Amino acid sequence: MSLPSGPVTGAAALVRAVARLTEAGVPGAPGDGRRLLAHALGIPPGRLMLVLPEPLDAERLAAFEGLVDRRCAREPISHLTGRRAFYGRDFRVTADTLDPRPETEALVEAALSAPFSSLLDLGTGTGCILLTLLAETPGASGIGIDLSAAACAVAEANAEALGLTDRATILQGDWAEGVTGGFDLITSNPPYIALGEMAGLSPEVRDWEPRGALTDGGDGLGAYRAILAQAPRLMAPGGRLLLELGLGQGPDVLALGAAAGLAGGRLLPDLDGRDRVAAFAAPLTRR
Repeated sequence: MSLPSGPVTGAAALVRAVARLTEAGVPGAPGDGRRLLAHALGIPPGRLMLVLPEPLDAERLAAFEGLVDRRCAREPISHLTGRRAFYGRDFRVTADTLDPRPETEALVEAALSAPFSSLLDLGTGTGCILLTLLAETPGASGIGIDLSAAACAVAEANAEALGLTDRATILQGDWAEGVTGGFDLITSNPPYIALGEMAGLSPEVRDWEPRGALTDGGDGLGAYRAILAQAPRLMAPGGRLLLELGLGQGPDVLALGAAAGLAGGRLLPDLDGRDRVAAFAAPLTRR
């Protein structure tokens, strides 16, 4: 898009951006436009109304227009701003990590419902689950593992930003391979989308988020099989395992947990009332 020759106020630039975003089919176009303009200006979104009447310099206007171009291509707004809020904290996000999502907060709430001192988070991504639980539980320590070296770097940066590097260890690895047990709490938001469901996802997810964090390339249960097979040896006596679920996966995951020897399998709902978390207890007897 060509830039206008005369001065353009923030308000005028925003109106034009919202029209473009709406035409591109971007959901929530007005809110996205405001967030992107605030990001381009380097100000908190809450201050945007104060500066909208002011003219934008060419550099800021070009930066804003570039962000709008990318959002019209359905690039997630978190990739454009580099941040995503989760459980009251901001987390760094990149194209190498799955966006933290509000529904995952159901897993966090379940985890915080009972005490723990040692935590293992599998497929940690941004580290949002691991780091949120550690921030909410002073004295606890934990390990986050991810197959992606790039994701591990993001999690390490988030741990540093939150002042948790002394209690959070980030490791690159294939689930819990090579990890010794004794954890009070194990958590995971694994790739649970079946390959056949990928085409139906929104462009923001399907085209921009890391494929390996979304799908196992099969029936969507592969990660659960791997985690549940390893879980019994990793759990301390009385330990808990919490797994985020995709739609309709609850019965299958409970059956996999029972076959692995885990106790107390149950499904926990999210705020919409859908089964969101499968919760298990450590085996009563070691195999």
